[in-house]
Parts: sequence; structure tokens; C-alpha cells
Amino acid sequence: MKRVLAIILGGGAGTRLYPLTKMRAKPAVPLAGKYRLIDIPISNCINSNINKMYVMTQFNSASLNRHLSQTYNLSASFGQGFVEVLAAQQTPDSPSWFEGTADAVRKYQWLFQEWDVDEYLILSGDQLYRMDYSLFIEHHRRSGADLSVAALPVDPAQAEAFGLMRTDGDANILEFREKPKGDSLLEMAVDTSRFGLSAESAKERPYLASMGIYVFSRDTLFDLLDKNPGFKDFGKEVIPDALARGDKLQSYVFDDYWEDIGTIGAFYEANLALTQQPKPAFSFYDEKFPIYTRPRYLPPSKLVDAQITNSVIGEGSILKSCSIHHCVLGVRSRVEMDVVLQDTLLMGADFFESSDERALLRERGGTPVGVGQGTTVKRAILDKNARIGSNVTIVNKDNVEEADRADQGFYIRNGIVVVVKNATIPDGMVI
Repeated sequence: MKRVLAIILGGGAGTRLYPLTKMRAKPAVPLAGKYRLIDIPISNCINSNINKMYVMTQFNSASLNRHLSQTYNLSASFGQGFVEVLAAQQTPDSPSWFEGTADAVRKYQWLFQEWDVDEYLILSGDQLYRMDYSLFIEHHRRSGADLSVAALPVDPAQAEAFGLMRTDGDANILEFREKPKGDSLLEMAVDTSRFGLSAESAKERPYLASMGIYVFSRDTLFDLLDKNPGFKDFGKEVIPDALARGDKLQSYVFDDYWEDIGTIGAFYEANLALTQQPKPAFSFYDEKFPIYTRPRYLPPSKLVDAQITNSVIGEGSILKSCSIHHCVLGVRSRVEMDVVLQDTLLMGADFFESSDERALLRERGGTPVGVGQGTTVKRAILDKNARIGSNVTIVNKDNVEEADRADQGFYIRNGIVVVVKNATIPDGMVI
């Protein structure tokens, strides 16, 4: 794996995850109480013995840069490796920003070519899954492929949202179609039992969806990019062109948990799914394949007469005489007395407020960080450093699906109330 370079694509402006991406790049969005989305592909790389990684971003990259620099000193902890951010930049030869996945790689092609590597592993920065990439790369090498695409078996309802592959019995890709529907979709069905699925499972999931994870052989990647300077996207343009010109394309079937966290609804569900009992679909409790993040050296959480069921609580939290059910609470969360939190994601805080500071804030008519006394919150996301006053009700009482209330510090997306980072919701407010 020393001859592999990983390129992690940070995605676009993250409009579907807005307002969580209002002040941060999509890969920097907090996850599971203490992690960030970017920790997933980086941890997968480290666990796969791949330690040369570039992360490409162009929107709100300050918090992402800070997180990566504080977390991944690979030369000290994981051998002679690195994790480096490549931000979009304008040059005389390339005056435009990144215009797609392939365009982003093309603009830094000069840097990637400097490395003496055999394969380039292209990853997404906003997916939740656990994969040993070394098995994927070994499959690519054994098959003699020019390009390999990670494939997820999906059912017909899911299939319409993906690029689909039609393969032969040896996993060679014969055809690739982007988000087909109707008869075009039916033509893309394959017998997925040949890839290890049971007969019943293969019947339910007869389509192979592209996960947006690719292994390119060195010469193939640069040849495709150089000969097609107008191509912007791997899925829509580069892969179909590689097929058309006769390159050998292989699928690598991954039949495990995978979630593309592209919308507020998907992000919300993926986080709360971590609380499932007895075993969630995705677990961070795997000593053999850990997910890494920044060590914060926080004290343990303190629970004072609190009732908590089916929830995840980040370290450094203080919860007082409250009721919390089916929630994920981030680091340094503060929840006061008589609070009810249900089906809610509370992202916590970037800093501690002492008891004296909180008392002084209240004396001056301010609102401390966290959730104030007597407040009820159901089916909501409270972003970092949110200040929720006392006796507030956040329950989406009118069952609104979409709303923008930026002047009041919140949005509603997919029926979920999202209180933005650093926002203040005053005492007694009802949402």
C-alpha cells in the first residue's frame, strides 16, 4: 500500500447539508458526538496501511484545516505519511475554481504526478462506512484493471439515485449509466448472487450502484484527464469514456453498511441510528478498525439525576436532572434541569463556560451555551455552541417541511429543525 496515493474529495458547497455547511466544509461537519465526516475516509486509509493522503476543498475550509492539522500528524504516529489539504486556487493557467470531481483532480495533476505511486485511490469526504481499501486495491491489481469502481448492491427504489454498473460474471463493467429510470433502469439489473449475496438478498438488490470510490492505475488516470480536458465529473463523463475507448473496468462489490450523508435528513438519521439497540448498523466500537479523531483530553461526563435511554453522550458533558431519549450529544454539552430532549442531535460546544461565567451571563440577560432549564426539544439538530434559552419549545409544532428563519437562528429541512452554529434562541420561544 506504500505505492498508493489517496485523494479525498471534499465535495462542493454542501447546499443540501446547509445550514450545517454555513461555516464549515462538508467533510468538517461533526458526526457521532465527537468525530467529523472527514475522519471516516482518513481512518479507513490508516487502517488499510495507506498513509499518503490529500484532501481537496474549496468552500469554508478553515475548520477542516484546523481539525486535520490538530489530528493527523502521521509522520509521528503512523510512519512516514501525511494528510494535507489542497484548497482550490486560481492560477494563470487555471483561472477557475473546481468544477467537478475530475476537474479538481486535473487541477492538481502536476502535484499527484510527482509521487512515485502505481495507483490513485479516489474517495469522498462525506460518506459513513468502514472499508479495508487494501482488499479493494489488491482486487484491482489481480484483475489487471485500468480502473476499478466500488459497487454497492441496492434495491430498485434506491437505484434511481445512483450511477449503475452492468457487469459480467467476472465483475468486468460492461455498461455504466447515471441515474437511469424506467426501462433504462431495468436493463441494468445483474445477478448479484455471483458476488456473494444470498439468493434472497440478490433478488431484493439486483443493481450495482457506484459508491463514488475509485482506484485508477497511474497511466489511466492522467491519460483520461489529458485527452478530455472538458470532462468535469468522474461518474458522468470519465467512466463512460473509459468504457467507450476499451479500458478494462472492474467492479468491487462492497456488501456492508454505507451511507452517503448528503442531506440533512440522511445526516440526522445516520447519527441517531448509532443509538440503536442491541447493535447499531454502524458502530464506532471496533478495536480492530478504529475511527480516529482529534484527542481533546476532556474530563468524563457528569450526569446529575438524569434519565437517559438509548443515547450517545460525548465526553466533557454536564447533564442536570433532565430526560434524554434517543439522542446524540456532542462534546462539552450542557443540559440544565427539567429539560426534555428526544430524537435530537445536540452537537455540543467548542469551549467550556464555567459556572461563574454562566451565572454572570444570566445576570446580564444573556443565554449560556447549551440547553436552558425547562426546555423541550424533539426531532431537531442543535449545531455547535447553540445557546437555547429557558422554557423554549422546539418541536416543529406546525409540521413544516422546509423553512428559512435565518434572522431567528434556525432553518427547517426535511421536517427537522436545525439551529445554526453559534445561534441564540431566546427564553420562551416556540418553534
